[in-house]
Amino acid sequence: MTIPIRAAVDADQADIIALWHACGLVVSHNDPAADFRFALAGPASAVLVAEGEGGIIGSVMVGHDGHRGWLYYLAAAPGRQGQGIGRALVAAAEAWLRVRGVPKVQLMIRPTNTAVARFYDRLGYAEEPRVIMAKRLTPPG
Repeated sequence: MTIPIRAAVDADQADIIALWHACGLVVSHNDPAADFRFALAGPASAVLVAEGEGGIIGSVMVGHDGHRGWLYYLAAAPGRQGQGIGRALVAAAEAWLRVRGVPKVQLMIRPTNTAVARFYDRLGYAEEPRVIMAKRLTPPG
């Protein structure tokens, strides 16, 4: 089964954010609407959506810095998980990066999210030993 995937447009914002909430991807210190708008505004990022009967059934945010690509907010509608939507979205995001000449793709997973780690492992992703450091430039919330 082929899953239609396209770039998100501004009008998709509410449906995509609702999907992210339904999938438990939104945390208190991130503003999903700001993340969505930021991704659509720049040439180095996009939100890709999978469509099915009834509308949007999945999404992934993809972006890059010219060397490393990143995946964020990968979501498949809760009632549609296990049907290849996530796999198709990851493949579409990887293709999006390849077209732009980005040689590597990365993502971050919370250590407690073992089911997602297994999903990415099956897609050929592997844990790389790195120390991730961060500094908030704006206060959380």
